[in-house]
Amino acid sequence: QVQLVESGGGLVQAGGSLRLSCAASGRTFSTYAMGWFRQVPGKEREFVAGIRWSGSTTYYAGSVKGRFTISRDNAKNTVYLQMNSLKPEDTAVYYCNSRPPVFSWGQGTQVTVSS
Repeated sequence: QVQLVESGGGLVQAGGSLRLSCAASGRTFSTYAMGWFRQVPGKEREFVAGIRWSGSTTYYAGSVKGRFTISRDNAKNTVYLQMNSLKPEDTAVYYCNSRPPVFSWGQGTQVTVSS
């Protein structure tokens, strides 16, 4: 079973940048499409960005397109999310998982954007 550990969150001012990382255990990581998701209290977890197993194709929610970039390094079993031009509405706990999600969710990493 793949285990996921997210990191890289923090407090940043609007307009700033953060880079999130998701380290995955397990040899099968590289065969899965992966995604980043986020959740705020009282709301459903939502899709943010996705990437095919090869890294050749990426997908984004409309609210982050042009500001966020997803990438992966299969040799390191890691998925990244570069977040630029952050807005207060990007504040959430960010999670990674396969796309569609099939693994147990990690603890996530908190991103807080101040105005």
